[in-house]
Amino acid sequence: MALLHRAEIRPTKLELLATWLPGRRWFHGPAGTEPVRVAGFRFDDPAGEVGIETILVRAGDGPVHQVPLTYRGAPLAGADGWLVGTTHHTVLGPRWVYDGCGDPVYAAALADAILAGTGQAREFFEVDGERQYREPSMTVAATGTGDAPAPAVGAPRRVVDADPALILTDAVELVVRRRLDGDGEPAGAFALTGTWPDRPTPVPLAYATPR
Repeated sequence: MALLHRAEIRPTKLELLATWLPGRRWFHGPAGTEPVRVAGFRFDDPAGEVGIETILVRAGDGPVHQVPLTYRGAPLAGADGWLVGTTHHTVLGPRWVYDGCGDPVYAAALADAILAGTGQAREFFEVDGERQYREPSMTVAATGTGDAPAPAVGAPRRVVDADPALILTDAVELVVRRRLDGDGEPAGAFALTGTWPDRPTPVPLAYATPR
C-alpha cells in the first residue's frame, strides 16, 4: 500500500525531470520541450522508508519514456551519480529524488514484482483521518511468476545506464526498458508488462533473470 499526501512539491517531479532527462543518453525528445506525464505506478517499500514510483513521460512527439524514481528523506550513500535532484514536500520536508535504477530498494521491489508477483502498490490518500483509494493510471502485471518469494537481491554490483538499463546483483539480473517505443514482446519467462489508456495491449517494461 502506498499512502500519499495532499501536499505541494517544489520543484515538482516534472520540473526536476525537465532538467535531468535531456542529459540522459537514452532520452529522445525535441530540444526545449518539457515532459508531460502519461501514466505511472508505485511499488511498496516493505520498510516504509522509501517512496518508489515509476512515471511514464513524453516530450513533444518523442517516445514514451519509463522513469523509475525513489524518494528518500536523506541522501543515499554512494549514489550521487543517480541523483535526479532535491525537492521540498510540504508534509514530509526535504526529499532526495533518485533514478531508481541506482537504488537498491527499487531493485528489490522490481525483482519481487516480477519473480514473486507482488505487483504494484494500491494507492491511498489520507483525508481527515480517513484513507481514500486512488484509481491507478496504469496497470502492471508479471508473467511467469512463481509461488516462492524472490531471492534476496542485495546491493547492485553493476548498473549500466542505457536503454535498456541493466542492474546486476548477486542474485538477479534486471533489465529496465527506458523508451517504450513499439509494443515489443516479453523476452523471457519473467517479465513485467504495463497497460494504460493509450496502450491497452501489454507493453514489456522490465525483465528479471535469477542468477
